[in-house]
Amino acid sequence: MHLDRFDNSGFDRGAAAWVEALWRICEGLLFASWIPGSAWRAALLRMFGAKVGQGVVIKPRVRVKFPWKLRIGDHSWVGESAWIDNLDEVVIGAHCCLSQGVYLCTGNHRWDDDAFALETRPIRLEDHCWLGAYGRVAPGVTCGQGAVLIMGAVANADLAPWTVHGGVPAAPIRQRPGRDVVADD
Repeated sequence: MHLDRFDNSGFDRGAAAWVEALWRICEGLLFASWIPGSAWRAALLRMFGAKVGQGVVIKPRVRVKFPWKLRIGDHSWVGESAWIDNLDEVVIGAHCCLSQGVYLCTGNHRWDDDAFALETRPIRLEDHCWLGAYGRVAPGVTCGQGAVLIMGAVANADLAPWTVHGGVPAAPIRQRPGRDVVADD
């Protein structure tokens, strides 16, 4: 690859440069800090264009690249030190849990392109998903309703609904009980 040929000028950041700069300041000083509290973090995300549902829990040290490209459904949890690296849209459904250290990555570079072109794809977590501690989700992955990614696993392909997945790359391990618990949703 020839990094001197890299050209990112066509990438749509989704907001004005001053908005992004203001977010970086707010994120660094407040949002990603050790200061406890979820409600104010959710409010700050909303101020920067995120769609955040009711009862969302956001722990300290969480990082979000672009709030304006983020949607979180009601009663979802985002654990300490999670990183939502959303160069593209990230949709987190209702009643989802992102455990501590989870990394959602929506962008990568083309290994087959000499100019190292950036490629982004959205990530979608359907309702009732659980991403275990230090789990990784690659660009373009959809985690089906009720899917589980166990601790340290890497999802580089879609996760089947109501199935527990583990390993690198993640593979189905067993069915997840609990479908009947959400029948009234």
